[in-house]
Amino acid sequence: MRLCSVCDREGRGFLYSHPGHPDRLHRFCSMGCLDAGARLAKENNGMIDKTAREVQALKDARRPFAEALTELGLMDPFFHRTAAEIDRLIEAAVTGYVDSMQRRAGVRERTGTALDDPLPF
Repeated sequence: MRLCSVCDREGRGFLYSHPGHPDRLHRFCSMGCLDAGARLAKENNGMIDKTAREVQALKDARRPFAEALTELGLMDPFFHRTAAEIDRLIEAAVTGYVDSMQRRAGVRERTGTALDDPLPF
């Protein structure tokens, strides 16, 4: 279940996608929360305040992300990036992964073959 981006109640069919940032899709429980969330997103380049748990999860993910970059020899371009920029990369990867897993929920996999999935890439 996706929660409302403003009040953490069950998100219903009210959605906001910030122009130019389709990866920043926000779900809301009501028109009131949609209006408030859209205003916040417009003021913050598509972002709505994260919960304390989300902030901590991003901080916790930075070290494994840096370790993977180092192991792959890719750390140099990322070394002087801000924490907010690194967090944006982590969020994009996690969001893409979770969205993909949710779209594929219930789709059968063929044994020993690629995913039998009609979704375009």
